[in-house]
Amino acid sequence: MNPDAQERHAVKVARIVAQLRAHTNGKPLSLRKKAVSHQVPKPGDLRHRDDKIDISDLTEILEIDPVRRVCVAESGVTFVDLVAATLAHGLVPIVVPELKTITIGGAVAGCSIESMSFVRGGFHDTCRAYEVITAKGDVLHCTPENEHALVFQMVHGAFGTLGILSKLTFELVPAKKYVHLRYERYTTLADYQAAIADHAERRDVDFMDGIIHSPQLYVLAAGRFVDRAPYTNRYDWVKVYYTSTARRFEDYLETPHYFFRYDRGVTNVRPKSFVGRLLFGKLLASSEWLRIAEKVHFLLPREKPTVTLDVFVPFSKVPEFLAWYERELDFYPLWCVPYRRVHDYEWLTDGYWKALGDEMFLDLAIYGMKQRGPRNAHRMMEEKLRELGGIKTLISHNYYPEEEFWQIFNKPNYDAVKQLVDPDNAFRDLYTKTCKAAMGKV
Repeated sequence: MNPDAQERHAVKVARIVAQLRAHTNGKPLSLRKKAVSHQVPKPGDLRHRDDKIDISDLTEILEIDPVRRVCVAESGVTFVDLVAATLAHGLVPIVVPELKTITIGGAVAGCSIESMSFVRGGFHDTCRAYEVITAKGDVLHCTPENEHALVFQMVHGAFGTLGILSKLTFELVPAKKYVHLRYERYTTLADYQAAIADHAERRDVDFMDGIIHSPQLYVLAAGRFVDRAPYTNRYDWVKVYYTSTARRFEDYLETPHYFFRYDRGVTNVRPKSFVGRLLFGKLLASSEWLRIAEKVHFLLPREKPTVTLDVFVPFSKVPEFLAWYERELDFYPLWCVPYRRVHDYEWLTDGYWKALGDEMFLDLAIYGMKQRGPRNAHRMMEEKLRELGGIKTLISHNYYPEEEFWQIFNKPNYDAVKQLVDPDNAFRDLYTKTCKAAMGKV
C-alpha cells in the first residue's frame, strides 16, 4: 500500500477512535456518512436522534493490485467510484450492487448482491479482510482465519451494530469494455428455473438476473463480457431498463452502464412518465430520492408502509412461494437474482442450515407494493419465509417478535462478538436497531 495513503487512513482512524472514546453520555450512536443510507426510509427512525460518529471522510481507495487482483479501500467508497478506478486496470469487483452510491461498507453491513451472485454469493463473500473499530476505540484486523474470524463473519448483515467497518480488502476479476445481454423469455416458472439451473451448472455466462413481469412472462438476462459492441445502450435518463427486458431480445452496454442499469430504480422507476424523466431524470437518481425521503421521513406513512424488500427463497421452494404470493399479494414485476450458497453464514442459526437442502436461492425483490386489505404484508412475508426456510434482509420494515427473530439469527454468535466489540451496546443490538428503533420504538 502507498505509504501516503496508509498514513492518511491512520489519521482518519485515530480521529474516529477519539470520537468514540469521548462518547460517555450513554446515548445510542449512529454514523454520519458522506453517502446516503440505502436502507428503506422509515418514519420515526430513532437513529435520526442519535449522537453521531463522523466517518464521512472514509472514502479513499487505498490500493489496487492488478497482479493479485485485490483492492483495499475505505468503507465509504461508493461502487460508482470503485468501478471507475478498477476498470482502469481492466478489473472490477466481483459483485457490484445495482445503485451507484451504495458503499462497500454498506454492501457488507446490508448484504448486497447482484448478477454475479449465482456463482460468488454476495459482495461480502468476495472479501478477504476487514478493519473494525470497536465502540471502545480498539482497532481489530479481521480475516476468516485469524483470532477475529467470528467478528469477520458476523459483521456481514449486522447493520453497523458490531462496530465501525473502516477498511476492506476484497477480490477483483478481469473485465472487458462491454457487456452483451441476451433476454431469454419463458412462459412457465418451471422452464425459467430450468434455464437458471442450466446456466449456473454450465457457467456459460458471466451475469444472470431477471424480471418476472407476470406469471406468464419470465425474462432471464444472461450476460457476458465482450471486447466489441455493434452499438451501446444506456438506461440513465429516459429509458427504463426493466421494461426493455420485455421488448428486446439482446442488448449491448458499456460495462459501467451495465452495472448501474437499475440506478434510476429497479422496478420502481421515478419519475414514472416519459416527460417527467425527460425533464428531471438526469437530476433524480436513486440517491436523490433517498435523500429527499430521509429529510421528510416524518411524513412517511406509519400504518401499512409500502412494501420494498428482498426475500431469499430456497430454489426448490420457489414454486410454492410464488403460488402463495400470486394468491395473496399478486404484485408484479419482481426483480429476480439467483444467489449461490457459498458459505453457511455464522449469523444464521445452526438449525437453519441443518434444515436447508438447497445450494441456490432466488432473491425476489418487491419494490413499491401498496398494501391492500387488513393484513400486514410485511408480516405475512416473514411468516411464509419461515415456513419455507427462506430469509429476508433487514433493510425494510420488520415485524418479528424478538423470540422468533433470535430463532432465525444466531444469538450466541452475535452476543459473543457484541461483548467484544460493543459491550455497552452503544450501537444497539441487531433486533433493537432493525425491528424496534427503525420503527420508532424505544
